[in-house]
Amino acid sequence: MRYMITIHEHADDFAARNNPETAPAYWAAWQSFFANEVNAADPDNTGAALQDPSTATTIRGTQIHDGPFADSKEQLGGLFIVDVDNLDEALKLAAKCPACVKGGVEVRPVLPMQSEGEG
Repeated sequence: MRYMITIHEHADDFAARNNPETAPAYWAAWQSFFANEVNAADPDNTGAALQDPSTATTIRGTQIHDGPFADSKEQLGGLFIVDVDNLDEALKLAAKCPACVKGGVEVRPVLPMQSEGEG
Protein backbone atom coordinates (compact mmCIF):
# COMPACT_ATOMS: atom_id res chain seq x y z
CA MET A 1 0.00 0.00 0.00
CA ARG A 2 1.23 3.50 -0.77
CA TYR A 3 1.64 6.12 1.96
CA MET A 4 2.63 9.76 1.76
CA ILE A 5 4.85 10.91 4.57
CA THR A 6 4.98 14.68 4.96
CA ILE A 7 7.73 16.47 6.86
CA HIS A 8 6.82 19.54 8.93
CA GLU A 9 9.71 21.65 10.17
CA HIS A 10 10.25 24.80 12.22
CA ALA A 11 11.79 27.95 10.76
CA ASP A 12 15.14 27.17 12.42
CA ASP A 13 15.26 23.83 10.59
CA PHE A 14 14.80 25.62 7.27
CA ALA A 15 17.59 28.02 8.28
CA ALA A 16 19.85 25.08 9.19
CA ARG A 17 19.67 23.84 5.59
CA ASN A 18 21.68 26.79 4.29
CA ASN A 19 23.81 27.78 7.28
CA PRO A 20 27.43 26.81 6.54
CA GLU A 21 27.89 25.68 10.15
CA THR A 22 24.75 23.54 10.46
CA ALA A 23 24.00 22.45 6.88
CA PRO A 24 26.46 19.52 6.81
CA ALA A 25 24.91 17.85 9.88
CA TYR A 26 21.36 18.67 8.77
CA TRP A 27 21.82 17.12 5.32
CA ALA A 28 23.87 14.18 6.63
CA ALA A 29 20.96 13.15 8.86
CA TRP A 30 18.57 13.27 5.92
CA GLN A 31 20.92 11.43 3.55
CA SER A 32 21.36 8.67 6.11
CA PHE A 33 17.61 8.43 6.67
CA PHE A 34 16.86 8.13 2.96
CA ALA A 35 19.70 5.71 2.23
CA ASN A 36 19.22 3.46 5.24
CA GLU A 37 15.49 3.64 5.89
CA VAL A 38 13.41 4.97 3.01
CA ASN A 39 15.31 3.34 0.15
CA ALA A 40 15.61 0.10 2.12
CA ALA A 41 11.83 0.01 2.65
CA ASP A 42 10.97 1.04 -0.91
CA PRO A 43 13.72 1.49 -3.51
CA ASP A 44 11.19 3.01 -5.93
CA ASN A 45 10.01 5.73 -3.52
CA THR A 46 9.38 9.25 -4.70
CA GLY A 47 9.97 12.39 -2.73
CA ALA A 48 11.28 15.90 -2.60
CA ALA A 49 12.58 18.48 -0.19
CA LEU A 50 10.83 21.82 -0.55
CA GLN A 51 12.34 25.27 -0.58
CA ASP A 52 11.82 27.71 2.29
CA PRO A 53 8.15 28.58 3.03
CA SER A 54 8.81 32.20 2.06
CA THR A 55 8.98 30.98 -1.56
CA ALA A 56 5.41 29.64 -1.43
CA THR A 57 2.41 31.14 -3.15
CA THR A 58 -1.02 30.20 -1.82
CA ILE A 59 -4.35 30.38 -3.63
CA ARG A 60 -7.58 30.60 -1.62
CA GLY A 61 -10.66 30.94 -3.78
CA THR A 62 -9.80 33.69 -6.25
CA GLN A 63 -7.12 35.38 -4.13
CA ILE A 64 -3.41 34.73 -4.48
CA HIS A 65 -1.12 35.36 -1.48
CA ASP A 66 2.67 35.44 -1.36
CA GLY A 67 4.12 33.13 1.26
CA PRO A 68 2.66 30.14 3.07
CA PHE A 69 -0.93 30.25 4.26
CA ALA A 70 -0.61 27.96 7.28
CA ASP A 71 -0.80 29.70 10.64
CA SER A 72 1.43 27.29 12.50
CA LYS A 73 4.92 27.04 13.94
CA GLU A 74 5.79 24.30 11.48
CA GLN A 75 5.74 24.41 7.70
CA LEU A 76 5.79 21.69 5.08
CA GLY A 77 9.44 20.93 4.36
CA GLY A 78 9.16 17.95 2.10
CA LEU A 79 7.42 14.69 1.37
CA PHE A 80 7.95 11.22 0.12
CA ILE A 81 5.71 8.39 -1.00
CA VAL A 82 6.54 4.82 -0.13
CA ASP A 83 4.95 1.52 -1.01
CA VAL A 84 5.07 -0.70 2.08
CA ASP A 85 3.00 -3.61 3.38
CA ASN A 86 0.83 -1.72 5.86
CA LEU A 87 0.37 1.34 8.08
CA ASP A 88 2.55 -0.12 10.84
CA GLU A 89 5.49 -0.34 8.42
CA ALA A 90 4.91 3.25 7.26
CA LEU A 91 4.75 4.45 10.87
CA LYS A 92 7.96 2.62 11.80
CA LEU A 93 9.68 4.28 8.87
CA ALA A 94 8.30 7.75 9.66
CA ALA A 95 9.32 7.48 13.32
CA LYS A 96 12.98 7.33 12.23
CA CYS A 97 12.68 10.58 10.27
CA PRO A 98 15.02 13.40 11.42
CA ALA A 99 12.06 15.82 11.54
CA CYS A 100 10.55 13.87 14.44
CA VAL A 101 13.14 15.41 16.79
CA LYS A 102 11.82 18.98 16.63
CA GLY A 103 9.07 19.04 14.02
CA GLY A 104 6.40 16.62 12.97
CA VAL A 105 5.77 13.89 10.45
CA GLU A 106 2.38 12.94 9.06
CA VAL A 107 1.62 9.54 7.52
CA ARG A 108 -1.40 9.27 5.28
CA PRO A 109 -2.59 6.54 2.88
CA VAL A 110 -2.52 7.55 -0.78
CA LEU A 111 -5.98 7.41 -2.33
CA PRO A 112 -5.93 5.00 -5.27
CA MET A 113 -7.22 6.71 -8.40
CA GLN A 114 -9.43 4.85 -10.83
CA SER A 115 -7.94 4.21 -14.24
CA GLU A 116 -9.80 5.23 -17.38
CA GLY A 117 -12.41 2.67 -18.24
CA GLU A 118 -12.96 1.59 -14.62
CA GLY A 119 -16.40 2.25 -13.20
